[in-house]
Amino acid sequence: MFSFSHIINGSSTQVLIIVSDGRPHSGLPQAEFMPSSELEPRLRWDAYRSQKPGCCFCEGMALLSRLPLLVLLAELAAASYDVGFVFDGFTGGANLSLNGYAEVTSDGLLKLTNFTPEATGHAFYPSPINFKNATNGGPISFSTTFVFAIVPVYPNMSGHGIAFALAPNRELPGSMPSQDLGLFNSSDHGQASNHVVAVELDTVKSVDFDDINANHVGIDVNSLKSLNASPVAYFDSREGVIKSLQLISGEPMQVWVDYHGGETKLDVMVAPLNEPKPAVPLVSSTINLSSIVLDEMYVGFSSATGAATGCHYILGWSFGLNRDAPPLDLSKLPKLPRQGGRTKRSTEVLAIELTLAAIILLLISAAVVTFIIRRRKKFAEMREDWELEYGPHRFSYKDLYRATKGFHEQNLLGVGGFGRVYKGVLPTSKMEIAVKKISHDSKQGMREFISEIVSMGRLRHRNLVRLLGYCRRQGELLLVYDYMTNGSLDRHIFDLKRPPLSWSRRFHAIKGVAAGLLYLHDGWEKMVIHRDIKASNVLMDTEFNGRLGDFGLARLYDHGTNPQTTRIVGTLGYLAPELSMTGKATTQTDVYAFGAFLLEVACGRRPMDVHAPADTPNLVDYVLECWKMDAIAEARDPKLGDDYSAKEVELVLKLGLLCSHPDPMARPSMKQVMRFLEGDAPLPMTTAGSLISSVAKQRYDRTFDDFLMSYSSFSDASHVTHSATLLSTADDSAMQLDV
Repeated sequence: MFSFSHIINGSSTQVLIIVSDGRPHSGLPQAEFMPSSELEPRLRWDAYRSQKPGCCFCEGMALLSRLPLLVLLAELAAASYDVGFVFDGFTGGANLSLNGYAEVTSDGLLKLTNFTPEATGHAFYPSPINFKNATNGGPISFSTTFVFAIVPVYPNMSGHGIAFALAPNRELPGSMPSQDLGLFNSSDHGQASNHVVAVELDTVKSVDFDDINANHVGIDVNSLKSLNASPVAYFDSREGVIKSLQLISGEPMQVWVDYHGGETKLDVMVAPLNEPKPAVPLVSSTINLSSIVLDEMYVGFSSATGAATGCHYILGWSFGLNRDAPPLDLSKLPKLPRQGGRTKRSTEVLAIELTLAAIILLLISAAVVTFIIRRRKKFAEMREDWELEYGPHRFSYKDLYRATKGFHEQNLLGVGGFGRVYKGVLPTSKMEIAVKKISHDSKQGMREFISEIVSMGRLRHRNLVRLLGYCRRQGELLLVYDYMTNGSLDRHIFDLKRPPLSWSRRFHAIKGVAAGLLYLHDGWEKMVIHRDIKASNVLMDTEFNGRLGDFGLARLYDHGTNPQTTRIVGTLGYLAPELSMTGKATTQTDVYAFGAFLLEVACGRRPMDVHAPADTPNLVDYVLECWKMDAIAEARDPKLGDDYSAKEVELVLKLGLLCSHPDPMARPSMKQVMRFLEGDAPLPMTTAGSLISSVAKQRYDRTFDDFLMSYSSFSDASHVTHSATLLSTADDSAMQLDV
């Protein structure tokens, strides 16, 4: 006959199958050790395989011989729900699964952590245990008790605690130290996929987990936010009072954890060593383990330290599945290491650590202060009391800095004589803007200048680029405009990498700029003198409408007033000759610049080209020469080919000459210019003699040449002096300007 033995030796559960005479039988199954999880013994029936098939006697004998095995299987199934072990100390290593800083000392203590900061230690029973009933899937009761001690490195300060845990694996990969107790990490707290049930002995109050204090016992499921928690205490039945305990006292304490499967209730009790098990649980929770645990789980301990450290010890441990945990023999438990003689060393270590911490804190504080000072200096702005009234029109430098990615070269749109222009996107509104940085070291007249800038921010016309506001720093002024998608007009005319701009779009842009300039001169509440009209300051929107922009040099005057004398500014080639004598920017000087702009757009040439040979005529002389030969249309941009309107080209060229007349009184107003461009009025008839007399020619030649010599360092280095020899090749023959 067969018999079996269910053995629990602290390392694994095995089943020994033997025959009645105590030794294996040659014709019967061989005796062998098998894990209890393998419910069907691996039996070899070699002798019966040799029987002839169809023999009734043999088949009956085989069936009869299997009957004891059926009884054995039933007993094994019952045995799989009856697991127990006891460790009265851990001498010899105890065959536990250790991980992290966990170790078994030579004295038989299970040390989960040492005094290393930010460390974890795990110790688990090596074999998995089934906590579910195979018949109905319900939870199985269990009971465990253990003796622990937490020895702090400093009195009244230790971290972070111990947890008894049911876990799906023994290593708890990804778990973190400190407040996570080596069970979880910041990303998996509260996730049902953790399948972890724990009883925490926590010595640090973690606000993140709503801990009640820094000395408590809690019941956790998949998270360290406890289902129930209580300050550490026990009920002394002899005195009939509740007494508090300190987890970090360094004294051994005993914990009992009982789970009642039928009631799905978990009870936890704590008491000092050698005290009986309290009759009243310290903390309880209703937990249905069958919905939390897997079919196979591991039981053991997890511990962690943080910035504050300590040693976490387990002195003894017993466990029982479906029955009470075997009692511990407290007399056999190992002793804790002596704590005497550590006080002086701990004090010295504490002093060193506090000194280092103070130095590090001081260095960090200095670095933070330096960073803040540099950051404030980086984004510092100039603000004066009088600017308060312009608040809505002022941008913060920080916003502009972020919008342009630190004024990165990748965002550079262009460079002119008066500054650099960057593309940006405002961080809050996501609005696209253009930011022009202008050097401005002088404070003189700044208030009036800002006032005019803000006033021009109220300009509203479809052919003007909207000036949104400004920002002022030491030696720097930033003007903020609407961003135009298609860039400046001059790039479409002079950039050989772009396809040539058609005449229809050029003529449309010319009329748009004329309309915008008319609005500045006559259509707004004040008269605005732009002072810098040129193709590079004309921007093209998505529909290729020409928009006059860059109001950095503009001036405002009341209608009917006489403009004041100002410093001569602008771009060479677009400056009216009378500026050298009067120093006054007027609507007529704007018209002169508009005339140069007309010739520039129609001819595809700059008014003045510093790189051209010395004998190359300037643009006005060149157009006039073509006109004298009765071929003025030949002055057009050769890139246009034959795709142009001869009538419109002739109109623009002759109007450009008329606007460039050396006598400001002979120039048309912008209202007249618009009538000419719209075809509402013909160009006036004139002769070369009426355009410029020899006396006027000499006066302008001499005066304007002297003026240009004295201002040879003007802003736009790509432009040179606009010779005052306008119409110098004209003779006394009559030339009509009508088209």
